[in-house]
Amino acid sequence: MDAFAYAEILDPESLGQILSGWRREYPVCGVFALLPEAESRNLGVLQEACRAAGVPLAGAIFPELLGDSGFLRQGVWLLRLNEMPAFGIVSLAGLPVAQAGDAIAAAVSPHLGPECRTLFMVFDAMVPVIGSVLDGLYLNLADRVGYAGVNAGSETFLPMPCLFDGERLVGDGVLWLFLPDGRGGALEHGYSAPERMMMASSTDGNRIISIGWRPAFEAYRELVLSQYGVELNPENFYRYASHFPFGILRANDEVVVRIPVALQDDGSLLCVGEIPANALLVVLQAPVVGDRHTVDELCRSLSMHDGPIEGRELLVFYCAGRRLHLGDGARDELGNLAAASGAGRIAGALSLGEIGNRLLWGYPLFHNAALVCRTWDPP
Repeated sequence: MDAFAYAEILDPESLGQILSGWRREYPVCGVFALLPEAESRNLGVLQEACRAAGVPLAGAIFPELLGDSGFLRQGVWLLRLNEMPAFGIVSLAGLPVAQAGDAIAAAVSPHLGPECRTLFMVFDAMVPVIGSVLDGLYLNLADRVGYAGVNAGSETFLPMPCLFDGERLVGDGVLWLFLPDGRGGALEHGYSAPERMMMASSTDGNRIISIGWRPAFEAYRELVLSQYGVELNPENFYRYASHFPFGILRANDEVVVRIPVALQDDGSLLCVGEIPANALLVVLQAPVVGDRHTVDELCRSLSMHDGPIEGRELLVFYCAGRRLHLGDGARDELGNLAAASGAGRIAGALSLGEIGNRLLWGYPLFHNAALVCRTWDPP
């Protein structure tokens, strides 16, 4: 029986048929649900259907869903777990950065077992310091788990409760659940770094105040013009920023992408994901439409993580900022992924940040503009 089910309409009858069928076949099953923002008003219908069927529920609200045919604004993806694993929602509201990773570790640790499993996390995209939270979490858990995850919420980047279980809908926190084995998630963005570097001389969480001791927008505008011939101004900033994101250079030559999403009145730049103080930055040019490099590398990484993919169900999250850059090419890229991987079915959502690594058993990093995937083999 397929572990992915797409319900185009959220009504008790349609949902009940799926859930009751699963419950008969798998008496202790649970559901991980992906809901698009346009359907958020119907979350109560989903929660009630799961309660009526006696099926535990965990899930999140994303800008849109995705599937074999492209992007979807309605319906819900239900992903079956044959035996519902430990899961929970941790509020991070008001917690100092140093305590946030500890809080997640405290919730997760009692459920660790002798076997390594993947800790899958869905953060509210409005949490501004996810990179530092992951650092703190890794200090607590190290390699006892694999890591994967995404950000949920609204593509407007306005606050919106987006994490739910069978009873609640909350924001400003993280939903976590265990997935079988510790292989984490395969991640790829396809960006390469140019030679010219600069330093983020003043930052505050996900806000860049100055670059090379100059106002951030002034320095960014000059670099985009000199490297790519595009002249930015406050009016066209959002239209072009997704095409020319920042890259943070790490010591292992990893490039971590940060997409600027807002220009502040003081000339600072607000990004999806924090920028460490004194980080070495480059201005990247996003992959072009039709470039197969990202898909090829992702399939190679998937095979390394998961073994042969052909015929298996594949969970895919695709960055909303990447789609903004590629436009209709994003659907083509998903189609190329489906064809190159040979996956039997694809389910997933547009995400607002991605957690994973490009190396098996690597350190968990928070990315933008990436795809993160794993085969869905319910325990």
